[in-house]
Amino acid sequence: MMKRVFALLGKDILLEFRQKHTFYGILLYIASTIFVLYLSLDKTDAAVWNGLFWVIQLFICVNAVAKSFLQESRGRMLYFYSIASPVEFILAKLLYNLLLMVLMSLISLALFATFLDNPVSNMLLFTGIVVLGGMGISIVFTLMSAIAAKAQQNAALIAILGFPVILPQLMLLMRLSKTAFAEVFKEGALLQMTGLIAGLDVLVIGLALILFPYLWKE
Repeated sequence: MMKRVFALLGKDILLEFRQKHTFYGILLYIASTIFVLYLSLDKTDAAVWNGLFWVIQLFICVNAVAKSFLQESRGRMLYFYSIASPVEFILAKLLYNLLLMVLMSLISLALFATFLDNPVSNMLLFTGIVVLGGMGISIVFTLMSAIAAKAQQNAALIAILGFPVILPQLMLLMRLSKTAFAEVFKEGALLQMTGLIAGLDVLVIGLALILFPYLWKE
């Protein structure tokens, strides 16, 4: 099973290298957005910096993950249907989008820290939270992309369906990331919030594994 999962993952990575314009387009979106913020804001406090960072991560994920299923033609999906199971296919997509979003999140963090005033006290902790957050956001929007792909390829559905699901996770990430700005938390609160985010990720993965086979049959 895992051999086929990694084969499908390798296929997506190979396509990304062949269609570099998509990857560079996302990088351009990240760089231009952060540069506009740099020109617009003289100085930002920690709360504004943190909020802007996570809002931008949300839009980056929508742009990066939206093409995950929408780029697959009906004929190609029929071919995948004949060589792989739905669980293997959705796991490969989840892994690919997870890796892509973690990379984009780290690039975004580096540009944020370079162009805008960096109020983060514990950069290592914040980087770990960014990786955790990028993984969680990508998992949610991968499932939304799979659903939207079956609704006449309507990419707008990704944002509509994903917003109520991602909102609590985004609020938890904003709250959790405040620990890297030297904000004092009650003992155990950091582990509790991290556990909640990880639990939400596991829940969405479980939903994807349960629901996607029904979408796959369509």
